[in-house]
Amino acid sequence: MDLSKFSLEDLLLAAVKSEVESKAIYEKIARSVSNALLKERFEYLAEEEDKHRRFIEGIYRGKFPGKEVKLPETTPVPLPKMEFSSEEVPLSDILTRAMEAELAAHEFYKSLAERFSSEEDRETRRILQFFSSMEMGHYHILKLEREVVERFEEFEDYNPMVHIGA
Repeated sequence: MDLSKFSLEDLLLAAVKSEVESKAIYEKIARSVSNALLKERFEYLAEEEDKHRRFIEGIYRGKFPGKEVKLPETTPVPLPKMEFSSEEVPLSDILTRAMEAELAAHEFYKSLAERFSSEEDRETRRILQFFSSMEMGHYHILKLEREVVERFEEFEDYNPMVHIGA
């Protein structure tokens, strides 16, 4: 992902905004699923997004002392959003969108880490690279969950009355 045309401030604010929005989506999904293990996974992902947000805000404060971390309404940085227009969206579709967002976050953090090339920024670069690998871990968690959900949805399609009388 080429981030060279964006200012560091825009990139950091976009990252914070993305983490805040991702956390909110994961919390919403966690509240809406009844499966305890799936709920736990989404709560875990929400907490991970919050940890990333706090760290990125720390970088922002270090690079722009005295400036408030103020999230923009929109951001010029092209990061996918996990938006859903309806409560009727199948969970497998939600998981697919979340996977796409995690993959984009992986690429974003990998590229953002390159912006911290000085020796004094070495630790920040390492942590952003670690975030990049964590986002891939989140992607794989979501992929496994999607496979399970797809099997369940497929079973429901072929056996719509399976739960009747249970």
